Amino acid sequence: MFERSYADPYIIAEIGVNHEGSLDRARAMIQSVARAGGHAAKFQTYKAATLASARNSPSYWDTSQEATTSQYELFQRYDTFGADEYRALAGFCAEVGIDFLSTPFDLESVGMLAPLMPAVKIASADLTNVPLLRAVAGTGKPVILSVGASTYDEVDWALELLEQAGAEQIALLHCVLRYPTPQEHANLLGIESLRSRFGDRAVIGYSDHVAPSTDGTLPAIDMAAIMGARIIEKHFTDDRNGVGNDHYHAFDEAQLRSYVTSLETVRRLAGDGNPDIAAQHEAVANARRRIFVTRDLPTETVVAESDLIALRANTGLEVARWDSVIGRRLTANKQKDDPILEGDLAD
Repeated sequence: MFERSYADPYIIAEIGVNHEGSLDRARAMIQSVARAGGHAAKFQTYKAATLASARNSPSYWDTSQEATTSQYELFQRYDTFGADEYRALAGFCAEVGIDFLSTPFDLESVGMLAPLMPAVKIASADLTNVPLLRAVAGTGKPVILSVGASTYDEVDWALELLEQAGAEQIALLHCVLRYPTPQEHANLLGIESLRSRFGDRAVIGYSDHVAPSTDGTLPAIDMAAIMGARIIEKHFTDDRNGVGNDHYHAFDEAQLRSYVTSLETVRRLAGDGNPDIAAQHEAVANARRRIFVTRDLPTETVVAESDLIALRANTGLEVARWDSVIGRRLTANKQKDDPILEGDLAD
């Protein structure tokens, strides 16, 4: 997943807990991700008691969409899956041909999940979680770290901790920790800022919380792909009208499929960045200027600059050789509007 080419990101559809405790619903959503062309279905593995304070964990989401004002209460609602369920989901992902991922939020989950996954994702809010970062690095798996609400000094600190703890492959995902993220706060140039600061140590990607536009389009992740994000993560749902924290800013199967299709166009448009002269052969042959004479010139004339004009044509010396023609002696008679040819000049 870390060796993606430009405009060909590894797409993580984050189901999270949008399955709402139903294993059948989780399987159906995995199948939707696979049908639409996603590369991985990702979940979240936690227990409320080891994640948030029961008395002091206020909400950080849009309470008009999710009315619960306590993190502990919300997480407790959806923390029913255990090791057996996650092993079953990993197996089902393998059956339908996509990767299984789940973000661990405690040390026990790290150990349980790591053997099931090609990489381990760390949530933005755990970027400073020393024991969790060390445990994840110690698995030997590639690490994907979201960096929402973090300073660059904190990112550098987290990278150093992961590297010292054994992580050899790391991806940093630009992220804004607002649910949903207003378009004016998406700050997608943060992708380039991460690349310029940490691109020699990590692959750079994007984790998106911007709600789809009213017409269903996904401008944030479209732009992220164009900017070269190698990993793109976005919440995934089977019901964008569903009540809950992660439904209203997620994309669904139809939107994911449309996005995957749009990437095919982006890849074609992107090319490989090298000049494709062969594809422009006719333009090179016919549209470039070549050297012509402005008056009749007999043999032995020493060519002056005033004798020449650059015209678009498919014959004659290219105008790039202009200076090499001036001051040379003609070996043939030239009439006005004739091109200067390769054999017309004495050495």
